[in-house]
Amino acid sequence: MRGDKAVIANVLTIAGTDPTSGAGIQADLKTFSALGTYGLTVITALVAQNTQGVRSIHEVPEGFIGEQLDAVFDDVEVHAVKIGMLSGPEVIETVAERLERYGAERIVLDPVMVAKSGDRLLREDAVNALRRRLLPMATLITPNLPEAGVLLDLEPARDEPGMIEMARALRELGPRAVLVKGGHLQGEESIDVLDDGEGEPQVLVGPRIATRNTHGTGCTLSSAIAAFLARGHPLPETVREAKAYLTDALRAADQLRVGSGHGPVHHFHALWTGEDSR
Repeated sequence: MRGDKAVIANVLTIAGTDPTSGAGIQADLKTFSALGTYGLTVITALVAQNTQGVRSIHEVPEGFIGEQLDAVFDDVEVHAVKIGMLSGPEVIETVAERLERYGAERIVLDPVMVAKSGDRLLREDAVNALRRRLLPMATLITPNLPEAGVLLDLEPARDEPGMIEMARALRELGPRAVLVKGGHLQGEESIDVLDDGEGEPQVLVGPRIATRNTHGTGCTLSSAIAAFLARGHPLPETVREAKAYLTDALRAADQLRVGSGHGPVHHFHALWTGEDSR
């Protein structure tokens, strides 16, 4: 941080948009603000989506993505970076090159690769570029089980031992640490596995919240991790704090009435009074 006084950390999100603001850039900004950091944005895709699904995607040219990154890093001290949706190998290369050029640190990569329907969102050449260029740069990657399966070219794990093995295998691809998210598993508890190379992988257990409003949970968790890292918290503590923040946001999610599908989590659950302001 600059100077003698403590300053608010700046966190950059590189991702796509969501008009209903439950996921993507908008969810990232809400999370950064709720956790006491200042959000910066580089938009990689304009996504026509709502709580019921994605309708179409307008990809931003990689040259303009590079110009956005130049504009931010030429002017602002960036304390952490969260990476979400990247559309293709050219975009991945552009993002990786700029992060290297500017010496970006504390990089959280949320590999948005598989739709809720199970459809692949990235071509194989883009997956290869992600493995080769961005995984080795990442402080932490946060794949869910289908995404971990794509990165490893394996079937997704079906239990805790399988998740531990996937986390170890993903660390061998270069990231400093891996958080494999177990939200796709069944049961009353939500299990994630953190492998940071410091001893045995850690199994993080939390309650599975019964709510329909789960849109943007992956974006929110990775953004919360980036925010806590930017504030100087150590990695294991950061993951636990982010997981607790998301759990509380899910608990409060039913206070929101946004759309007729899977609505957003309540990012500002700790800040809003709950008084009726309609």
